[in-house]
Amino acid sequence: MTTVQNTVLNILKSGNNVFITGSAGTGKTYLLNKFTFYLKSRKIMPTIVAPTGIAASHLRGQTIHSYFSLGIRSVIDDDYINSLLEKKHLQTRFSQLKILIIDEISMVSPEIFTSIDKILQAFKSNTLPFGGVQTILSGDFFQLPPISRVPSDKRFAWQSPSWKALNLKTCYLEEKFRQDDNVLINILDEIRSGSVSSNSYNILNTRFHKDLDIDFTPTKLYTHNIDVDRINIQELNKINNPSFTFKYKSEGTAKNIEKIFKSSLVLEKINLKKDAVVMFIKNNHDLGYVNGTTGTIVDFDKETKLPIVKTSNGSLIKISLEEWTMENESANVVAKVLQVPLKLAWAITIHKSQGMTLDSAEIDLSKTFEVGQGYVALSRIKNINGLRLMGLNNKALLVDPLILHIDDRIKAASKKASDEISAISAKKLQEIFEAYILSIDGLTDTDEIQKQELILKSEKKLVKRSSSPTHIQTKELIESSASVEELAKSRGMSKSTIINHLRILKEEDGELNLAKFLPDASTLSRIKEALVKIKERNTPDDFSEDGKTRLKPIYELLDGEVSYDDIRITLL
Repeated sequence: MTTVQNTVLNILKSGNNVFITGSAGTGKTYLLNKFTFYLKSRKIMPTIVAPTGIAASHLRGQTIHSYFSLGIRSVIDDDYINSLLEKKHLQTRFSQLKILIIDEISMVSPEIFTSIDKILQAFKSNTLPFGGVQTILSGDFFQLPPISRVPSDKRFAWQSPSWKALNLKTCYLEEKFRQDDNVLINILDEIRSGSVSSNSYNILNTRFHKDLDIDFTPTKLYTHNIDVDRINIQELNKINNPSFTFKYKSEGTAKNIEKIFKSSLVLEKINLKKDAVVMFIKNNHDLGYVNGTTGTIVDFDKETKLPIVKTSNGSLIKISLEEWTMENESANVVAKVLQVPLKLAWAITIHKSQGMTLDSAEIDLSKTFEVGQGYVALSRIKNINGLRLMGLNNKALLVDPLILHIDDRIKAASKKASDEISAISAKKLQEIFEAYILSIDGLTDTDEIQKQELILKSEKKLVKRSSSPTHIQTKELIESSASVEELAKSRGMSKSTIINHLRILKEEDGELNLAKFLPDASTLSRIKEALVKIKERNTPDDFSEDGKTRLKPIYELLDGEVSYDDIRITLL
């Protein structure tokens, strides 16, 4: 780690609310991963959220709207907060929240930022900003701003009153690690300065329709969905394999169904083929994917006819239909859409690419409509030689003048924070670090921390070691594991992920004996009694389309006293 990175890490470890910024590729995500490892080795699990699924996937987080139950809202009132406070699963979720990390903060609107603050103050019963939770914000305001349906003078999270209230320590990173050539670095720096030289334009002109010296198809980045859709359909048509069509199923009024389609990525109809490049558009941590996970269809299940996807990290995932719902103000589901959670992904929008690192890319900026789009697109690649430019308009290399105006102030605030932490002695810093970890119930014993570090490192190696399907790797450890917890620890995965593996294995082999993983007799009896009651009352919303009992009504009938994991394992 560099001296600057160590300084930032010290500021984070001190328990401060922190804003980490800097140009694309300066190691913001790397630093957050370092801090996350530091926390996990002390048995503190940070909560990581981001405005889009792809951005969240970089740090294995989830979307802001999903975690904070915002639905399609940006602004919330007291009535809506009160309805959230009544939900037991949210009470549990927020009671466990100790540290909040929000990535790609430039894409978060001031309204959503304020809503997060209100929700946390309510659930934590604490009027301090964000309910007194240490909050870390990461992002670059030179990149894409939030998508706004209604024009507004205030577009950025820092324009929310909640931002100032957090009293953030600012850390501005300037050394670049993603780009490895000075040519591209200079072009990006000029874009950030608001003055792009004729020499930089001449260099970009040499990249027009340039043939790239690579043996794979480069990712195509476009400004508009319509161009992305056209390219993806063209690529699909090139594949000489049978096409499978998947049409949505729904419940609810046409008006509410339409709202679901407008507020999500789910498609009314999608054609898929073996060898198609796809992207997941829904989070399902149990099955091992999030909104933004990419992969290739390797087959279709012979019974369900649903796709089987090999993800970019080598995992095989059997697709199930996912559910998109709409709730009313009383938190009741009023509409539902069922569909495969996939979209074609040879080409993606620049908006969706934010946070990615690409070896090469074909980029079309001829229809740029938002400041920052060109900067984001060009900063995805490592080297100017990885660029094939298809078009460029007058707006492509512009950045927001408001951000240009405040950039020097952000740098000054960063220097002040750095000077303050550097003035503290190493011994005093360690005392501050330890006191903060104790205040959030973390480990401080050196031997225990070292044990946790070894476990975390071995878990990473275990995940990388095998290319066989992930649920088969779990099967190989069933005999030697006495409990789901032990099995999860051996695999370096969550209990819920392991239980999902067991479900898949049970479907593949009905004779597989999983009795030793069942909860204790008393818990088992309570779950079975709840199942009987649910079947007797026969409420349609308690059952999925295939007639199986949903988890939520069981959980609620048991007053939240039995975990979802115990319910899942009982239902196998």
